[in-house]
Parts: sequence; structure tokens; C-alpha cells
Amino acid sequence: MKLTNPTVLTGTAAGDIDTKALARLKAEIERDIEGGTYDGVNIIVARHGEVVLRDTIGYAERATGRPLQGDDVFRVLSLTKAFTNAMVYRALGEGRLSLSTRVVDLIPEFLGTDPFRMLRKDRINLVHLLTHRSGMAPTPNPGVGPDKFGNLATVIAALGGVDVLFEPGTNLNYSPAINHALMGEMVRRAYGAASFGRLADKLIFQPLGMDSTRFGLPRAWEDRAVPLKVYLPEGGFLSPEDIECLNDHISEDAEMPWVGSVSTVDDVFTFAEMIRNKGRHDGEQLIAPAVLEQATTLQTGDMPNDLYAEMARARGWEMPKGNFGLGFSLSGTGTAPNFFGPFTSPRTHGNYGAGSSLFWVDPERDMTFVFLSAGVMEESENVARFQKLSTMAVAAAL
Repeated sequence: MKLTNPTVLTGTAAGDIDTKALARLKAEIERDIEGGTYDGVNIIVARHGEVVLRDTIGYAERATGRPLQGDDVFRVLSLTKAFTNAMVYRALGEGRLSLSTRVVDLIPEFLGTDPFRMLRKDRINLVHLLTHRSGMAPTPNPGVGPDKFGNLATVIAALGGVDVLFEPGTNLNYSPAINHALMGEMVRRAYGAASFGRLADKLIFQPLGMDSTRFGLPRAWEDRAVPLKVYLPEGGFLSPEDIECLNDHISEDAEMPWVGSVSTVDDVFTFAEMIRNKGRHDGEQLIAPAVLEQATTLQTGDMPNDLYAEMARARGWEMPKGNFGLGFSLSGTGTAPNFFGPFTSPRTHGNYGAGSSLFWVDPERDMTFVFLSAGVMEESENVARFQKLSTMAVAAAL
């Protein structure tokens, strides 16, 4: 089977991009797919806003031989958090939220009814959530099982009975679910919206023309949807079913601010380009540049990210710093393995989805990278993959 569609190289001056480096990047992805590491990829690389590589490679579903299409819709998993973050940035710039806004200021029932489970809850604020320093459990289940993920009201009610493990602000532990569930509800209440998903359409997706992006998978898009197929070893942090069940639970009406959006490579690129352009799109300022300036500035100092630190120890890697801004993961300095690789500039910022999706913007090189893959990898293998591919991408910048 022919694995690739024609690559599109446009615009950038010959002295600005190394086309041979891009060809090596494409060939490396083809080798990965042919070797069974993952099933398929939609990728865009751009310099100064001009696309220098756009390709569709491999399968949407290897088991059935279904080829990937350029407009296929991916369940982007935790890359979803970028869209929720953007809603928060809008609310900050419009004065509807502050970094010091506590969860209980907008969601008083978060305290719960058991005084023994209320400890520290009144101290968690928006900046703790954005920087993954809330002190809550790093669990993929926000107080309920996956069959109830799609009902945000049910999730929020359940979080009233979930304990805070650490003093807020004292440790950085990536939150797969809880922090963004709370942020999504805080934004919804700050705007007085009836629906989190419709609010996302109004604030982010419609203004950007992201016509193939939603919270929840519309039935009309099911034929274009890439199924989640997980390649995980036995006995890991997550089982394949923990992720593959989202094929069913990311349904048309599901509202999961942490993991429940669907999108295409072109839509994610549009979103990333808005970030690169300091919150501006087609002449409209959607997010204040001052807010994005802080969001892309290191906020967590030398704190490690407990989840990824444990992963690094298991692999014998150098210990990485957490490197979080306000919602964005940052490249940072040093040589420890990370999604962006050690050769992007320190303020390179972006977001990722478990074992599958990534975008980043390198502000020094004015470069954008978007990668959506079919086939979900084990997370440390995913870090190793993206360290390699991000380095190969940025190596093309001259």
C-alpha cells in the first residue's frame, strides 16, 4: 500500500528552510509507521505562518486497512486542554476570572459536605489549576467512571467528595482530568453559559473558523473519525480500555473539558497560529497579548512534574523540570527528554494528548509544528518519539 500522499512545500525562501531536513523528517515518520510503532499521521510544519510541510501518512485504522485522510477527525485527548485554557485566557482578559479566583468562589459545592474531606479545598485557585499545582490526585477519573465523563454537572458534583492530597502550590503533578474539569465549569459559570460546549464554540471555535472541532463527536462526523487504538504494555499506569472506551464516551453531547474534544490537523494548526500571532486571527484579537505573554512564561521554577519524573526514573533518563506556564507546557532549558526536544527555544510552548497528539510554537524561530497520530503509544515511548521528531523539525529551520 502507498503510505503517503503528496507533500506540499510552499512559500518560504530557500535560505529559510532546509527541505532535505523536512524530507528526512517525513522518511522517519514513514519508517515508524511501517515498523508498526503507530498507524498514521497528519502533520503540518510551518515557518513564519507559511506551510513548509503538510502530509498525510499511513492508516486511520491499520487493522482494517483504512487509509488516513487529510480531513479526518481525531479524538485529540489531552490536547483538548489547550482549548479549555484558551477559554480561560479569554475570561482573564475580559475580567470574568482572575488567577486568584478560588474554585469555591464559583463552585461552592466543591467543598462537599464531609468536613474531613474539605481540607485545603478552599485554597485552590485558578493559577494552581493552570500550573498543575492544585494538590489533587493525578487520576484520569475525576470522581466518576468513564461512562459518566460526558456529563460535566455529574463530574463537578462528584468532585465535592474528592480529597486534596497536598497543600496547593507545593508540588507539580500533571492532572489528567480534575483540574480542567474544574476550570471548564469555572469558565461556564463565569460567563453564565448554559453549556460548556456551546460556550467553546462561541469563544474559540467559531471565531477561528475551526469548523471540524467540537467538544464531543457529532454523529455527522463519525465516518471521518479516527478510532482510538491503543498500543500499551501490560501492567502500566493505564490499560488500553482506559483510553479506547473514549471511542464510545466522546459522544455528540459529551462535555469533557480535559479530554473530550475532536479536531483535524488543519483546525489545530489554525489554533496554534492564533497563539503564534499573540492571540490574533483575521484582524480580531481573541486573546490579549499580555495574557499570552504570562501563559508562555515559566511559572513553576525548578519543580519537577511528578508524573513525568517517575517516568524518567523508570527509563533511566535525566530528570526533567516540570516547565509549565499558565496552561502551556514549555520546552525550558537543559537536555532532559521532553516532547519538544532539547533544541527548540526555551519558551517553545504547546500542548499534547496521551500517546498521540502534539502541537508547539517556537517563538524564536517563528515555527509551528502540529502532529496528530492514529495509534496511541505508551507515554514514555511517546516522549521519546516527539523528542526525536521535534528535533528533526526544528533542525529544518535555517
